[in-house]
Amino acid sequence: MSTDFTETEHAVLCWLATSDAQNRPNVSPKEIYAQTGETQLVIADIASARSVRNIRANPAVCVSLIDVFLQRGRKLEGHAEIIAPDDPEFSQLAAPLLAMTGDAFRIRHVISVRIERSSRILAPSYLVRPDRSEADLRADACRLYGVRPPSD
Repeated sequence: MSTDFTETEHAVLCWLATSDAQNRPNVSPKEIYAQTGETQLVIADIASARSVRNIRANPAVCVSLIDVFLQRGRKLEGHAEIIAPDDPEFSQLAAPLLAMTGDAFRIRHVISVRIERSSRILAPSYLVRPDRSEADLRADACRLYGVRPPSD
């Protein structure tokens, strides 16, 4: 299983998809996350009451990480576990998240995702116009979004 995150190094959000006990889907952005092992991703629960509730009812999740400028990323499928502050693992799992946030956000729980499948996400332009370079894709995205290119 490839969990190479280098193609998503400029992703600023990940999208966590969950479903409740009645299989009603929910997707929400998460801005504080870190890969902590070959098959583990941790996500900060800052304001994720519905995601937490859904994971407790149905731990199957899907996480998308996309570099919007290169229009590619990773889809991670697996099972999540909610780690509360009183859990012995909380401090260790929250450490990389706290390193990102400092005291800007209170982390209510850590959502620990055990990655079971990983696959690439590619915009249709990769298939329709395979001759496009990364520089072309980045320039097009910057024009589309009205932003300056990110510095590498």
